[in-house]
Amino acid sequence: MKLDLVHDIQSAYRKLLDSLSRPGMISDLSVEAEKLEPDEDSLCLPATLVLAQMLLDTEVTFKVFSEREARVTHGFSRLTYAREAEAGEADFIFVLNDAAPGDLTRALEAAKIGDLMDPHHSAILIIETNGLTGGSKLLLTGPGIRTTAGAEVVSQEDWVRVRAEKNAEYPMGLDLIFVDADHRLLALPRTTQVAQEEVR
Repeated sequence: MKLDLVHDIQSAYRKLLDSLSRPGMISDLSVEAEKLEPDEDSLCLPATLVLAQMLLDTEVTFKVFSEREARVTHGFSRLTYAREAEAGEADFIFVLNDAAPGDLTRALEAAKIGDLMDPHHSAILIIETNGLTGGSKLLLTGPGIRTTAGAEVVSQEDWVRVRAEKNAEYPMGLDLIFVDADHRLLALPRTTQVAQEEVR
């Protein structure tokens, strides 16, 4: 069965909105991701490709960090007609599992955060991770969270610190979406405060 670019993408979009409105909640994109054509999901993780087809169109720009940057960029452009841009100008930045060490930090540092007049002119980062369990334990607070929520992200980079620096002047800031090979999604909007849990 092929991915339906109307109904399946709408279903995945509702799941993304759920995760954005309730930070810490992991959404499952398995139903949508498993409908991708085999030659398409080899570009990146299936959940990433679902998000690319959801978020990219002729009106937006994107940047890919990956060892296969040229191939993935061509694939995304062919599927969505979106245009490539430099990291500092891109509306969406994709940091794939095979990105070079330090690329996630470089992507966060370069990403645009909007300005006080147009905070929505900021970037959204879609980040592939080796897992949304068993990684660094994170403590989340902010809108959509009753008191605190927990999350885990497998990453070798100090993205929590860099994200906090970029998001210091609300409403400007970055929204992050993490996905893994099990088609799971974790969203961290700019309004969410993220701290590393102290090891006791």
